[in-house]
Amino acid sequence: MQLLLDILQGAGVATATGIRPFLPALAVGALASADLGVDFDGTDYAFLEHTWFLLAVVVAVAVVGVAQRRLGADAVERGAIGAAVAGAGIGLGGLEFAGSLADRGHASWPGLVAGVALAALAQASTRPLLGRARKRLDAAAAAALPVYAEAVALVLAGLAILAPPVSIVAIALLIWLLIAGRRRGDERYAGLRILR
Repeated sequence: MQLLLDILQGAGVATATGIRPFLPALAVGALASADLGVDFDGTDYAFLEHTWFLLAVVVAVAVVGVAQRRLGADAVERGAIGAAVAGAGIGLGGLEFAGSLADRGHASWPGLVAGVALAALAQASTRPLLGRARKRLDAAAAAALPVYAEAVALVLAGLAILAPPVSIVAIALLIWLLIAGRRRGDERYAGLRILR
């Protein structure tokens, strides 16, 4: 039973870092530093709760925030900064999942693989959704979308640590969003073919 809870914990945190990478990693690191639900000490992933790592995450949050204000959220998402953030999310997803497994003495390598996959799933589900929403909203509401995404990711990471079964619901929702988004795209392109 403990292994299942550890898997769900890691899965939820990896999913959260796929949505938005930095605040979930910061929250999990802070919880691990206080030994609340997770503790990376004594594992190869102890750096995830070290002060230098958490400060680096804070700097990354600040850099992305400044870039979004100066360039706009859409430009950041589509450009090199967005690609770097996406890569960081996928990498952090693998590390956080592996760290959750290593915390209880389980083999960590499956967490690396599954964490990368879950973070990629979260990105594939949420990035197109945010892009579609951004196009439909006015400028002020569209500028708030990254804040909402950060809040969702932060809450999911916290819940994954404190109540791991929540991760099942989050992953199921992301799979549904991915399927629904692809179906909507297929229907739109089918309509365009008919117009020819």
